Amino acid sequence: MTEKKWTATRQQTINEFLRQKIPEIFEGEISNSKIRRLIMCGAVYVNSAQCRIPSFKIRPGTEVRIIEDREKFFFEKQPQDIDFVLTEKEVVFEDEFLIAINKPPFLPTEQTITGKRKNAHDCVVEYLWRKNPSLRNPPYAGIMHRLDRETSGILMFTKTRSINKDIAEMFAERKIKKIYRAVCTGKIPEKKEFTVENFIGRISPKSAACKMGIKPESAGGQFAKTDFKLVAEKNGFMQIDCRLHTGRTHQIRVHLSGVNLPITGDSLYGGIKADRIKLHARRLEFIHPVSKEKIIIDSEIPGDFF
Repeated sequence: MTEKKWTATRQQTINEFLRQKIPEIFEGEISNSKIRRLIMCGAVYVNSAQCRIPSFKIRPGTEVRIIEDREKFFFEKQPQDIDFVLTEKEVVFEDEFLIAINKPPFLPTEQTITGKRKNAHDCVVEYLWRKNPSLRNPPYAGIMHRLDRETSGILMFTKTRSINKDIAEMFAERKIKKIYRAVCTGKIPEKKEFTVENFIGRISPKSAACKMGIKPESAGGQFAKTDFKLVAEKNGFMQIDCRLHTGRTHQIRVHLSGVNLPITGDSLYGGIKADRIKLHARRLEFIHPVSKEKIIIDSEIPGDFF
């Protein structure tokens, strides 16, 4: 665990500020995507408040602190990583500003510190370049949110920096509706629709794998709220839709486990063994920041969800 603190001397984005300061922590060159990852994984604090928005503007006198958790930031290539090439059939939405893809499981969202892993961001860049091979430099693809490596489903990128701020704020302010589908086991809930809200936080030691759980606000727990809807049941398995109102680490996994409906494959939270964690990002809904039209992006439920 490494902690470093600075005070800003001029107005700039947190991303730009860290680009100048990061060499004080890490040896060797750190790419812009790594800096974004550091911000989005929750390791950066602005005036003691966690900041996950790379485009967030800081002013002179602002205190910036990094708590670098190698568990979150340094990853080795895992043997289950897939060799994926993005094609038109995996693109579920695209216009001149945005592109959304159907990410398969076992594909990291972006490059890790090792710089050797196949990832969704690089696949999008390669896809856009193949569509416009006359470009001298790689096309732009901005990372605004992430899916865990084993989670499949909709992952959206910006195609121009001009809307990064708008999209980042929409995610931060929960103006983008996100619905996931989970496969669970346990006792069928009495009500088909129910809500879980409580305070959750990390309950595992810093030296161990991250595990979250119910934790009082007074002890550092953060408010978390999720709506659930039972969609189908078959042979002891249930498909449940999950709508996030907040975006805490492992939120869906913790909430379902807490009501005795652990996600299949999620051994950390009591799920039965499976080839992967059965969680799929199936829908995004939002108002387009440029056209002002309502956009609904859907992804088919994987066939192995039953």
